[in-house]
Parts: sequence; C-alpha cells; structure tokens
Amino acid sequence: MPELLQDWVSLHAAIRPDAIAVVGNDDTLTYAQLETRSTQVARILTEGGCHKGDRICVLMPKCPAAIVCLLAIYKAGGVYVPLDPASPPARLEKILDSCDTRWLLAAGPTTRLLDAVFEHDRLRTSLSIGWMDAHPPKQTTFRIAFSIDDVRSQPVTPLVSRTTRRDPAHILFTSGSTGIPKGVVITHANVIHFVEWAVKYFDMSPSDRISGHPPLHFDLSFFDIFGTFAAGAQLHLVPTELNLLPNKVADFIRASELTQWFSVPSVLTYMAKFEVVRIGDYPTLRRELWCGEVFPTPSLMYWMRRLPHVRFTNLYGPTETTIASSYYTVPTCPDDEKAAIPIGTACEGEELLVLDERLQPVPHGQGGDLYIRGVGLSPGYWRDPDKTEAVFLRNPHSSDPSDRIYRTGDLAHIGSDGLVYFLGRADSQIKSRGYRIELGEIETAVNAIASVQESAVVALSSDGFEGASICCAYVPTPGATITPVTLRKALSTVLPNYMLPSRWLVFERLPTNANGKIDRRQLKEAFAGDATQTARQS
Repeated sequence: MPELLQDWVSLHAAIRPDAIAVVGNDDTLTYAQLETRSTQVARILTEGGCHKGDRICVLMPKCPAAIVCLLAIYKAGGVYVPLDPASPPARLEKILDSCDTRWLLAAGPTTRLLDAVFEHDRLRTSLSIGWMDAHPPKQTTFRIAFSIDDVRSQPVTPLVSRTTRRDPAHILFTSGSTGIPKGVVITHANVIHFVEWAVKYFDMSPSDRISGHPPLHFDLSFFDIFGTFAAGAQLHLVPTELNLLPNKVADFIRASELTQWFSVPSVLTYMAKFEVVRIGDYPTLRRELWCGEVFPTPSLMYWMRRLPHVRFTNLYGPTETTIASSYYTVPTCPDDEKAAIPIGTACEGEELLVLDERLQPVPHGQGGDLYIRGVGLSPGYWRDPDKTEAVFLRNPHSSDPSDRIYRTGDLAHIGSDGLVYFLGRADSQIKSRGYRIELGEIETAVNAIASVQESAVVALSSDGFEGASICCAYVPTPGATITPVTLRKALSTVLPNYMLPSRWLVFERLPTNANGKIDRRQLKEAFAGDATQTARQS
C-alpha cells in the first residue's frame, strides 16, 4: 500500500515510463511526463514558500495540466483545494477566505472570473498566481507570480516528502445551509483505503481505459484519477461541454474505447431518454458505475438490456465518507420498473448502521437514520468544530473513544435480503444533477435580495435529468416588481447554475403551520399542483 496518493504515479513512472497516463482534449501525458511535470511544479511551490499543510487552490478546466497541479500540490506537502470555474466570483471569494490560501494555480478561460475575484485589494495582495498553460493573460487586475516557462526550468529530481498518510490531501467545499460553503477535509489514507478496495473488487489493470467524467471539484473524480493511477491505466478526461449532449457522450465512450464509465445517474438517464445507446454498443466497456443519487430503475433496465456484456454497480456514500462506502452489483436486469435497487453492503473497512433516534439499531424492514463508520470518515469540516461535532459522533456501541460514526442525513432500511436500501433525505439537503445541495444556502441567497420580503426553497422529486427540481416560493417587498427572470439573474451572481431554482411561485404571504413556521409541505403541494395544471394546459 502506498504511503501517499502521488506514490502510484511515481511507481508506474519508474516501471512503465512510456505508458499513457492521462488523455485530454489537446494533450496526452505518459506516466514519466506526469511525474516530471508535477515534480517541477512542486519545486517552484516549495521555493516560493509553500509549507506542509498550506492550502493551494486550483482554478482551471478539466485538463491534464490540472492533474499535474493536483500531484504537485501533494508533492509540495500542500492541501489541494479545487475550485469550480463555473462558480460566481462571490462564491469563490468565500472559499478563498475560508481556506486562507496563499497560492492559486490557474489556466484556461478563467481570466475574467479571476479579475472579478481580485477586485478586492486584500486578495490581490495576499494571493500568488501560477499560470499553468502556454497562453498567459494580458491586462489583468492580478499579478502572475510564475508561468509555465518558469516551471519548465525547474529540476526534475524528486523532493523529500513532508507528509504522512494521515495528513489532509484535499478540502472539498460543498453547499452549506448558512450560505457559507462547507470544507470537507479528506486525508491521503481516506482515499487510499477506498481505491485499494475498488481496484481489487473491480479487477482494474493497466489495460483499462477509464472515464474522467465528474468535475474535478466533485469527490467522485478522485476515484477516476487515483483508481487509474493505482492500476497503471489510462485516464480519459471527458470534456465538460459534452455533459448536455448525450449523443456526443455516447460517441466519446466509443471513440475512446473506454473499459469503465463512472458518472452520476442523471447523465445515464439523459442518455437513455434520447436513446443514444445501441444494442451491443461499447464492445470494450466492462464496467458501468454510478454514485451520487438514485438511478431510476427504468433507465437502468434500458442500459442493461442494451449492454449485456457490462457489469453494473451502484456505489453510495457522501463526500464526508470519501467517494463511496457501499456497493451493489446488479446481478441481472430487473423485470419490474418499480423494483428498488439497494445501495447494498459496506465496502471493506466500512460499516452501514441504520439507527433510531436513540442511536439503537432498528429491526430489519424498519426505516431509520443511516450512519457510516470506518476508514473513509473525514476528520471533519475545515475550521468548523461545531459542524463537525454535530454529525461526526462518538460510536455509542464502542469502548474506543476514537471510534466515530457519521450521520449522513439519509433514511434507509435493511431488507430481508440483508442489503441496505436508501429511502430519501431526512433534512433539506438534496441531490440535483449529481451535486449535493443545501436548500438553505439557496434560501439565504434569495432572502438577501432587496426586493424579496421572504422566501422558501423546496425540492420535488423528478424523473428528469436533474434528479430533483429546485422550487422557490417568494413574497415581493411592498411596491416591488420582481419576476423569476430578474430573481434568477440576481441569484446567478452568487450561486452556481446547478443551484438556481428551475420553478417559481409568487405569494402574497407564505403559508405557515400551527407552530408559525413556513409550511413546506403545503408549498410542495402548491408546486406539484402548479406542474399538474401546466401539464393540462400544454
């Protein structure tokens, strides 16, 4: 077992230097090139004063250069913080403030976004920018500390590692109910444990050609990246622009001759909706994996009927438990569209617990709160002990004070077959398009708009691409004229597109229950009724 995540690349660079490691739109890197270039970036970071544990942000499109930067940050002893290039500047500023970073590695069409972020003098003076492609921007509000030419002049001799496997590898910022993104800390050991299990379970080898579909700020991407490197295989980065073009995604799988595809179910459902998969398609494909949300059984049946040679596996696990904590390989194509697909059994070193409100196990068949314990548990949230203590609890069934369980916020039950079945969310957190979203963060942003007196955000289950429809009910301030179009435009300056409500209703006053709280059940019924009425009129 490697000590650190980057060790897999170093190993294959030594024994198979010319083997292809990463394939991108306009660049292909061998393991030797990946090793050399990441070492050079690591050297320029350490010479610039990067110390063990420093957070280093990366803002660039999904490309081989981004993978180089990820490895370089690990080699320099830093903590990788991926940023979403599609996020509005205000959200990026919150993340930069939270992680207290001194370095940001950037590339591609991110100049305008960085200009907006660096309007603040504090960030402009405290952050150093490393530009990681051959075309540095001109006339910007920020100063570039080093360029790719500076990187190429660095020595290629390996650095002495300053990190242990228990140290943080990366911080992934997810939606937070207070409007401030939460930083989930993941260690090298967390990822290594999952990857070691997955490579063995899925029988991954150097002959594999593995998809890199999720965004790099999404936790599923770490299995694509390090599962590939652990196996000595090829990582094929899927261009982001293909996400809403199901026929192009299908073409990519064929042209790349992929052996493994891993994505959120909404992509697979979208491809099924447009019927882009042929009978016996993708002859090289051996495995299809999904995680992040429920995969509708009718869509799964569509895929399994067309690809009888492929092995289909459902993975489950929140970001806080590292990539996935349970698995279920579907043995045969279901014959009932209403059949529930279980989240299965725990991965090696993990345990799924279905408990009642007293943290006692519930009988099989009875619903309860789903908890996870084991090797995948995050140390907690970045600089937020209160949030950490609220969901990472001491295991009441263990005498070991270090034994913790994580409260997922999901509901589940154990079936008569001994498998765990997902029942839904216990709180206001949802999954939409594979992203985990706190409805409270959206609500906070809507209520901050001056022309909104009050608002409430709810979600309705959907069979479409998004997985869940985000619905916003709002009351305008007296005398204000505001429409869903203007609201959406205002929200787009502070929230990423995937968090913007797709449905809106205006009220004179939001409904309340007997306790005087907003009646969210009534709001859901109103949105459901509005959708039914719209369908009748169309």
